[in-house]
Amino acid sequence: MKVEVLGPGCHRCDQLYENTKTAVASMGSSSGIEITKVSDVKYFTKMGVFMTPGLLIDGEVISVGKVLTAEEIKQKIEEKL
Repeated sequence: MKVEVLGPGCHRCDQLYENTKTAVASMGSSSGIEITKVSDVKYFTKMGVFMTPGLLIDGEVISVGKVLTAEEIKQKIEEKL
């Protein structure tokens, strides 16, 4: 599974990235989840994300313009497993 955090590097984007790392860590090291932080604006628009931060799971937009908590992110990931 691939989780992407989209953002140019603002505080909110960094916070979503940290929350995502916390969520994945709480699921255990055997979860096989790859986390990527993407700052390429062209990629944002290609994926349909016009407000950051954005959260994608396996290429599907899950959240736009919100800083989800680690627990909310964990729930979203579990729904996709």
